[in-house]
Amino acid sequence: MPGPSETLTMPRSLFAFALLYGGLVVLAGVLGTKIASLGHWPLLGDLAVESGIFAFLLLVVLASAVAELFGQDTANRIVRLGFVPLIVSMALLTFVIHAVPPAPFWSDQGAFARLLGQGARMQFAGLVSYGVSQTLNVAVFSRLASGRGSLLLVRGWVAGVLSQVVDTLIFITLSFWGVRDASGQLFPLARMMEGQIIAKLVLSTIMVPPLIWAFVCLGRRLDRAG
Repeated sequence: MPGPSETLTMPRSLFAFALLYGGLVVLAGVLGTKIASLGHWPLLGDLAVESGIFAFLLLVVLASAVAELFGQDTANRIVRLGFVPLIVSMALLTFVIHAVPPAPFWSDQGAFARLLGQGARMQFAGLVSYGVSQTLNVAVFSRLASGRGSLLLVRGWVAGVLSQVVDTLIFITLSFWGVRDASGQLFPLARMMEGQIIAKLVLSTIMVPPLIWAFVCLGRRLDRAG
């Protein structure tokens, strides 16, 4: 334990990235209520994806950048600590939606609950898919380095793509396995996964490698400045 005159310090970049990571964990769930169009792509057709992917890809980027700058163990701790704001935000949303009555003059309770309310099953699916996919991302990213720290962009792309595929497989399976639509038909899980995976692979390829490079450079600059 540090003495009275001692202080615990951490690199400026790690502090900044950890704060941003915690905020994005919460924001990913909120953004996920909007389905975004990615437009029409040759050979792929029209692509659509839940908007939370933009925040989630930044989580992949931040975890990879922390692994590159401070090692796999530190990145894994960031991922595990991410469960705290994620669980707290889920609990608060559930409390506000179901336990706190709306003001008499406020007429948007139904829309608020419909957009931000998730059932216990989907919340559980989100927790599992987050933990597994982010841990996998850090593990693959670090493993491919082989102690040399080379091929940053390639490692970031491979780890990001794999984590996105696993995230989609886990979340959709846990959320909709055995669920039937209004006509009594089982949800077409394979078709749901296919569209999401293709869209996420496109975004991962475009966003993840350059952003990891940018955050690693930013982290090194922040620490030099400190």
